[in-house]
Amino acid sequence: MVDISEKRDIIRVAKASGKIKLKKETINLIKEMKIEKGDVISVAKTMAILAVKKTPELIPLCHPIPITNVRVDTNFLNDSIEVTVTVKSIAKTGVEMEALSGVVAALLNIWDMVKAYEKDEAGQYPTTLIYDIRVIKKEKIDT
Repeated sequence: MVDISEKRDIIRVAKASGKIKLKKETINLIKEMKIEKGDVISVAKTMAILAVKKTPELIPLCHPIPITNVRVDTNFLNDSIEVTVTVKSIAKTGVEMEALSGVVAALLNIWDMVKAYEKDEAGQYPTTLIYDIRVIKKEKIDT
């Protein structure tokens, strides 16, 4: 791990996003709450928050830091769902890995919940795609 002992605690914020491409029929089933496994968006949001909190367990060299806020937003696009995770902390190091972990976990959770609807006749996923995962913004707020 990087030694951050000499850094001082300040407000840290990071926002990350990513998308999952799905069949239009699957997106409609999600919107209509007709997915057999349940409410896809609520479960994905909960998973994102859990992943943010578990980031130091998932990424070996991440520092465990106190998370003071997590916001998860979803947006239905034409053939995709976009997940955006904003993480806030008062710490010595940034929270971009936590935001990215939240996005990835939410997207994987969506895939898991809709995979039965996305498979083709051979059991493959020819159109399902997780993409455009990135940090949109990170900031330090010195108080």
